[in-house]
Amino acid sequence: MKRLFPLLFSVLGALVSSGQTIGGATTFNFLKLPHAPLLSASGGVNVSYAPDDIALALNNPASLSSRLDGRAAFDFNAFFAGIKSVHIAGGYHAPKWQTTFGASLSYLDYGTIPQTDASGNEQGTFHPKDMVLQVAAARSYLLRWQYGLGLKFISSSYPPYHSSGIALDFGLLYQDTARLFSFGLVARNMGIQLSTYAGESEELPFDLQLGVTKRLAKAPFGFSLTIQQAHRFNTLYNDTLYNSANNVGAKPNFSRKLFNHLVLATHIYLGKNLEGTLGYNFLRRNELSLGSSGNGLNGFSAGFAARFRKIEFQYARAYYQRRGAYNQFGIGLNLRDVF
Repeated sequence: MKRLFPLLFSVLGALVSSGQTIGGATTFNFLKLPHAPLLSASGGVNVSYAPDDIALALNNPASLSSRLDGRAAFDFNAFFAGIKSVHIAGGYHAPKWQTTFGASLSYLDYGTIPQTDASGNEQGTFHPKDMVLQVAAARSYLLRWQYGLGLKFISSSYPPYHSSGIALDFGLLYQDTARLFSFGLVARNMGIQLSTYAGESEELPFDLQLGVTKRLAKAPFGFSLTIQQAHRFNTLYNDTLYNSANNVGAKPNFSRKLFNHLVLATHIYLGKNLEGTLGYNFLRRNELSLGSSGNGLNGFSAGFAARFRKIEFQYARAYYQRRGAYNQFGIGLNLRDVF
């Protein structure tokens, strides 16, 4: 066990330095989508918040614990333009191995789209879709540490183009229950394409994320601060032609580059079984800004979880457009209680 952490960090460093670069376009960007409503409500990025939610736990595989044994989650996203996403997850604890396992299946359906040639002439229709199968395992280390690995099998189809890939998530979680504090770290989407769309290999959307969550002892509030894309400082692409045409200012300054890494969340505990969440993602808001025009609630998100003895209901609403948002619904079950 003493040699495990140095080994894991050595592998992590090698993958980050040689298998991923810090610029350029990536493929399989649907891997960035938050499939758990509590994650969407928290700003879409959070690696330290760890309630008993199997869908959220698979976001940081180190969050898997024995409390999630027999838990199942069914989540549905109603995205824009008729795009739909379904996510199914489950957990199992193996006492003999002192290991908790998790698995999930995510499916995105973009509907039927007209197929045209370069001149815009319709030649029929096509039905694009993406799918991710994830298996993960986690174990405890000492009293407060947990570590986990998640393996993803990726399939993407935009007829007549198809691609597949494999990716690895590595996570750490430190929890001090006495002080109501937790720290998380995840290296996400370390992997390669197994087959390409058109013969040219592309990068996966690697992201190094870390964050802290602190719940107040004498008030019904908790707070999360998460850093995304910690492996590079400047996260914005500066398109000078677009900036000039849309009245966008000069290159972002130091403070904007810094704040673009931050995702904030407030957790409001309205009772033992009712919880609300508010989130704000600086990078999302800046990416969706339209020059000097108003940007509404872009970057903001909110949601709640209502827990009952055998079932849990979750809802999240996240803003990606000036006049619109997408809604996400989730149901959580303890299968050992239900059956």
